[in-house]
Amino acid sequence: MDLLTKGVTKDGFLRIYLVNCRETVDTARKLHNLSPLASAVLGRTLAAGHLMGAMLKSENATVTIQIKGGGEAGLIIAVANAWGEVKGYISNPAVELPLNRSGKLDVGRAVGKNGYLSVIRDLKMKEPYIGQVPLQTGEIGDDIAFYFAQSEQIPGAVGLGVLVDTDLSISASGGFIIQVMPDCDELSIKRLEKSVENIKSVTDMLKSGKSNEELIREIMKDFEVDILEEQEVKYKCDCSRERMEKAIISLGRQEIQDMIEEQGEAETECRFCGGKYLFTRADLERMLELSKNKDN
Repeated sequence: MDLLTKGVTKDGFLRIYLVNCRETVDTARKLHNLSPLASAVLGRTLAAGHLMGAMLKSENATVTIQIKGGGEAGLIIAVANAWGEVKGYISNPAVELPLNRSGKLDVGRAVGKNGYLSVIRDLKMKEPYIGQVPLQTGEIGDDIAFYFAQSEQIPGAVGLGVLVDTDLSISASGGFIIQVMPDCDELSIKRLEKSVENIKSVTDMLKSGKSNEELIREIMKDFEVDILEEQEVKYKCDCSRERMEKAIISLGRQEIQDMIEEQGEAETECRFCGGKYLFTRADLERMLELSKNKDN
């Protein structure tokens, strides 16, 4: 079972979110038939999605992370909610590149850094909040940290990691976000920097078998931390036949008419889970009428 845990230092200066989401990323690997490098890229983004979803105040709100850096991975997207659910996809699920100089999967090169990281928070109000920053390294964790510091003026630390086994399955995945609160003093910030410098890699910590609480206390060893909450998280796609029908109707009358005349039917596929929905000629004709009524 994947878990996300929230904690805060007793003085309230620092907040930490930590997620262990091996099953989430392994589900994505199977759904999208991901290469090891694609698993690492999308897996880090999904972990970030879980962490940022946990920060949402409204139960119906969602947060979307979009990364487009010009690398061979293409567009990477993760969508998360406050319930601990996340879904995502990568444009090139078969991306493969040589290992980097450290002998590890070259996430930074696959993502690229000639582009942007965008965060869209849909709070179910009139307009969503959209923040965008230029990519710094393409390693995703560094870029998420830069986003918080630049776009939301919340400095802190971010660590993300995915470990792919020899059979291509995911043996460890997750990460953490530490946020510095506005009233935090300089001494606490320096102590935090020292703590983060000395911690193990995210995947080394996760594969140790320690609980989320133990890992939080290990990362924040120089601080007294109160554990606030723990929730189960998972990969879940919310696609449905009804949503796909609405998407077709939104294309407009001419597009639906072309479908009827050229194919006589339409099949849609969800990019988040691969679910397929077939719409017959009768379905399309009904949607055409609905589209006409909508325009009138």
